[in-house]
Amino acid sequence: MIDILDSLDGEQQQPSIMVPIGDSMDTADNSPDTIDELAMELATIKQPAKRIAIIGSRNLAITHQQMIETLTTALVMQGNTIITSGGSCGTNAAAIRGAMKSNPDKLKVILPQTIGQQPSDVQDQLIGVPNIVEHSDRAMMTLADASRVCNREIIDDCNQLICFLSHTSKTLHGAIDYAEENHKVVTVFYLD
Repeated sequence: MIDILDSLDGEQQQPSIMVPIGDSMDTADNSPDTIDELAMELATIKQPAKRIAIIGSRNLAITHQQMIETLTTALVMQGNTIITSGGSCGTNAAAIRGAMKSNPDKLKVILPQTIGQQPSDVQDQLIGVPNIVEHSDRAMMTLADASRVCNREIIDDCNQLICFLSHTSKTLHGAIDYAEENHKVVTVFYLD
């Protein structure tokens, strides 16, 4: 609200802006830490080539898989490196297919365990991928636990996270929280 204040002698002074204070309006935190975080995020977004992690649900409709594959192909064509995990279907498989179409050297696949512990269709999909990271140290972990650790490793290695998930996916929500805590640029697509 702009309010023109009159002085006692009748002359008009400069307009002033009246801003409500209190619970009725959200306030922006302009502390130096917040400004630094925003500046870092803007710098990441403006980078010509980023390290982008793509993770998400295994249970996706074919149309969603095609969308992820197309997005990944475009991101690699722009010079970005894609970081994902293995997967016989769903988000990770689509990301691998998309990156392999464009430039296999711009793809990094971090497995939760070893190639030998992956199903045969995942092993087949990984043929020709030049940059695969295996973890024999996680061989005795359950796949769920190894996957949680793997997601964190993928996020640690990226500037930006793109995640495809449903609202009920606790593991992927945990990964998103971890990425935000570590000041990554996060893009989330809910598929339900």
